[in-house]
Amino acid sequence: MQRTILLVAISVIACTAITAQKIKTGPTDPQSRAIEDRIAIKELVDTFSILADKKDTKAQVLLFTSNGSVKTYRNASEVSNLTGRDKMESAFAAFLKNFDTVYHFNGQHAISLNGNNAAGTLYCLVTLIGPENGKRMMSTIGVIYNDEYVRENGRWLIAKRTSYFTWQDKRELQQ
Repeated sequence: MQRTILLVAISVIACTAITAQKIKTGPTDPQSRAIEDRIAIKELVDTFSILADKKDTKAQVLLFTSNGSVKTYRNASEVSNLTGRDKMESAFAAFLKNFDTVYHFNGQHAISLNGNNAAGTLYCLVTLIGPENGKRMMSTIGVIYNDEYVRENGRWLIAKRTSYFTWQDKRELQQ
């Protein structure tokens, strides 16, 4: 009797361990895994935008790989090329300090998956409000982000971002 109870207990423990491992590693079928990956990448870029709006550049740069890069173009001319979290944090903070309000509105986001790597194109409207020459100015900018993502330690990160500031509407904000 004791031997039967022991065998049942071992079976239950083994089944629980196998089930826990399946849950821990995520879905095994490729379609479910692809859906999870797309959701995680979408959440990654949305979190990047939310942190920019909060001006939390310390948390924002942790969404990049340690050697991640951001290259920015305005009117087809390169305006910045940053590699590494420290350089990004410094540049992001210096830029964002000029504005009272920062607001990102992310639109369509096409993602191509390839194992632990992915690429994506994201369209975004960025609104920046701040003082300029004694006036309260609002700029709305159309941005296209071309991203490369990588899964590191089970977590998606931005490895490379190329930002295209394609147009801008700037005007005095009426109260």
